[in-house]
Amino acid sequence: MNADRLLEHYERIADAPDAIARLRRFILDLAVRGKLVPQDASDEPASELLKRIAKEKARLAKAGEIKDKSLPPVDEDAEFDVPPTWRWTRLGTVTSYIQRGKSPKYAASEGSLVVSQKCVQWRGLDLSVAKQITVESLADYEDIRFLRDGDLLWNSTGTGTIGRIIRLVEPPEKLVCDSHVTVVRCLEVEPEYIRIWLRSDHVFELIEGRAAGSTNQVELTAQMAINQVVPLPPLAEQYRIVAKVDELMALCDRLEAARAGREAARDRLAAASLARLNAPDPESFQADARFALHALPALTARPDQIKALRQTILNLAVRGKLVPQDANDEPASELLKGIAADKAERAISARDRRATKIRQLVGDGVPFPLPSNWVWASFGDITISRDGERIPVSREDREQRAKVYDYYGASGVIDKIDGFLFDKPLLLIGEDGANLINRSTPIAFIARGKYWVNNHAHVLDGLSEGFLRYVELFINAIDLKPYVTGTAQPKMNQAKMNSIPVALPPLAEQHRIVAKIDALMALCDRLEASLTATAATRRRLLDALLAEALAPADDRELEAAE
Repeated sequence: MNADRLLEHYERIADAPDAIARLRRFILDLAVRGKLVPQDASDEPASELLKRIAKEKARLAKAGEIKDKSLPPVDEDAEFDVPPTWRWTRLGTVTSYIQRGKSPKYAASEGSLVVSQKCVQWRGLDLSVAKQITVESLADYEDIRFLRDGDLLWNSTGTGTIGRIIRLVEPPEKLVCDSHVTVVRCLEVEPEYIRIWLRSDHVFELIEGRAAGSTNQVELTAQMAINQVVPLPPLAEQYRIVAKVDELMALCDRLEAARAGREAARDRLAAASLARLNAPDPESFQADARFALHALPALTARPDQIKALRQTILNLAVRGKLVPQDANDEPASELLKGIAADKAERAISARDRRATKIRQLVGDGVPFPLPSNWVWASFGDITISRDGERIPVSREDREQRAKVYDYYGASGVIDKIDGFLFDKPLLLIGEDGANLINRSTPIAFIARGKYWVNNHAHVLDGLSEGFLRYVELFINAIDLKPYVTGTAQPKMNQAKMNSIPVALPPLAEQHRIVAKIDALMALCDRLEASLTATAATRRRLLDALLAEALAPADDRELEAAE
């Protein structure tokens, strides 16, 4: 076993996903296997300790202080091999009392406290959420049920809470547990060592597995606790194990705090850089942009930071801050005339012809100032709705049809179908669903080829595919909450969507913006891929180091894993 090598390389793996949590579990695993501290030949072996425990239990039982029942023996290879001075035993053998609490009658005020499963947290006992028991109910409790210093409290029920275990230190007088907590009172053994075993993966995952694999309420019964096997070291080694675990868990606390500090510093600097870009100072914007684009890759350590960077890029694009303006570009006011002419050429009904009158938006109706050759226009004025051509098809019907063409919903392709409604690039915008609020995927996207669209996505045509690409990124850049109705079932109807003010650059600048966006989004893709690859490398290194610490491997194998 070479745990020192793990700590030597820890800085290289500290940012691996769940690295510190895995290190904590690894420490516990080493402890209960007899691999964390050296054995001492002069220690009284666990076999002698078990004899003394049996003698003390017999004395207490004869005095009527406890009930002592014989338990079945444990196979020596119950879970894994242990050192020669250790013995496998059962929890009931090394305890004087294991019992779940009672269901009390609660008092409105001025009663003794009752420990519930909510009180038992991994960080310790939290009595701020404890209820109180009536004086009359408390009188029915035998003395053995009142909690004592050193008692272990083991949560016995509840998904997410079952299996939590803490050790009591100087509890208040007359403190009791309810029926969701099991009390474990150790005898002649170190309670903290027993807690180390009971919160190790060998026990905790067994309990969690039972809870996750059942639709009914899973309980840790008193009999299950009594019969739980325990690898028992000599008493002197128990003390050494506890001291070493405490030392290493304190190290984990420091590593966790250092990692949190690094994350917080990165978050603050990245947020500050993005904030300066999102609310730019004209005099410093170019310098701020250069700093952000060069520094953010180094500051980015999580996918959510990449998402913020993507959103900032889109925000800059639709404000005219991403690419330079060109005085030779035909102004956007001329673009509006071209859009009107295109719509007039496609007009079939009187309603279509009325829709060809496009007005610029000015004054209080515009969200922010634009470059001089840009204009504001309403979304409904610059696009052509084809919502009337959508046809929803139920899942049951689709299952009976061949899977040939893409079938689109609010957030993209959700199925295949044997026919198509559209055969040209069109802009689709989600009409309903939680994505309108949480933006986990793009709201707007271009559909290409032959495809079908159901009634959960708006279908928009326009001047050209290039023009629709710009409108797509504009919709993905802005906050749509003002145009969404409902909270339980968010929806952006056609009227609300048509009222969205759109910042339009000259057509030539739109093409430059779209090209720049494509290049920067490709950079973001590479950053995400790099983060994924780095996380995978750190995880492989962590796996190799943990494996080596448990069962030393050839150095070349470790180097290959790195």
